[in-house]
Amino acid sequence: MPGTVLISGASVAGPALAHWLHRYGFSVTVVERAPALRTGGYKVDIRGAAVEVADRMGILEDIQRASTDMRNGAYVKDDGTRVATLPAAIFGARTGRDDEIMRGDLARILYERTRADVEYVFGDSIASLTPTADGSGVEVTFERGAPRRFDLVVGADGLHSTVRRLVFGPEEQFLRHLGTYLSAFSMPNELGLDREELYYAEPGRLVCAYSSAGDPAAKGLLAFRSPRLSYDHRDRAQQLALLETAFAGAGWRTARMLEAARSAPDLYFDGLHLVEMDRWSRGRVVLLGDAAHCASPASGQGTGMALVGAYVLGGELAAAGGAPEAAFARYEEEMRGYVAVNHEFARKFAREMTVDSRWGIRLRHLMLRMLPHMPWKNAVAKKIAEDVQRGARAITLKDYGRPVAATAVRTPHAA
Repeated sequence: MPGTVLISGASVAGPALAHWLHRYGFSVTVVERAPALRTGGYKVDIRGAAVEVADRMGILEDIQRASTDMRNGAYVKDDGTRVATLPAAIFGARTGRDDEIMRGDLARILYERTRADVEYVFGDSIASLTPTADGSGVEVTFERGAPRRFDLVVGADGLHSTVRRLVFGPEEQFLRHLGTYLSAFSMPNELGLDREELYYAEPGRLVCAYSSAGDPAAKGLLAFRSPRLSYDHRDRAQQLALLETAFAGAGWRTARMLEAARSAPDLYFDGLHLVEMDRWSRGRVVLLGDAAHCASPASGQGTGMALVGAYVLGGELAAAGGAPEAAFARYEEEMRGYVAVNHEFARKFAREMTVDSRWGIRLRHLMLRMLPHMPWKNAVAKKIAEDVQRGARAITLKDYGRPVAATAVRTPHAA
């Protein structure tokens, strides 16, 4: 029978799972370390199977209304001269109902859809997890709140998952560095960008500025090649210092972007990592989304995998009547192939994100400049889209039936 579930993480995977679990009759609590909903982040793609999940959730129209509506992308030289401009459909490799949305907008949509039915606790985090003596649940202590017992615990708390560390061990066992670091942040739209993105490349470094529909500000993105670095992923000063070092002397508008990063309220900085694990569950604790199988931003599939994973995990728990062992096994069985395809795509694209030589950059510029004038341009665009779609559609979604809204008693949710 449905029971109580604690989900750690209120980004995308956690609230998406909360949506499904509530509909299947579970009583759900979501705990989030941040003091409020995180609304920052970069643009994310909703493709393939994730589009179908969003449709089944009833949020596809919300996503479409909040679309970035990007029009085109271009590479520029040091002086800002545009080398080549291509339509956003080619840059994004989207087909059919695929769309793109700011991560913060998607988090807001999911939160608003679930906040009335799910208990949200902001400004707290799990401190310990202990199986109950009879094995029927998990005793949870928090950094701030009083201890509580839950039937199941889900770690949907991202790349640096606290739940994964507590249950499976240090993250170093599971993170595979892809050789690149990435930072994203809000900044003034000094270039007057209107639903377009500009890229500037130097050997081992990539700079991007873009604007999306309805946002008067712009976003900056800085990527650089590097072996794995040692730093505190919660220490903003260390992150900024690494960016300053990596982009010292870089051209175009990089200095202005670094200045914006220093004052940005939503600075993101992390390596491109894969999370590779032999199993995603132990006892009554299970991992979801990036905590289980991060494919890194290089895959363009992290958000889609979170939505799909939430759908599958929720459905399998409902099909198993809340029995964790059978549900978790079927959840992994359904997801493993999908994850493997997207991990491979991430490895490939991470290598291509930055170019190691000026000759390589000139060659890329030449190819992009020629592409719009070539008779085979549509075939090239189709091939790019097919490669991306192979990952986006690498799972066949089960139909878990039509759940009835939950009637389980909940404790009042925290704002």
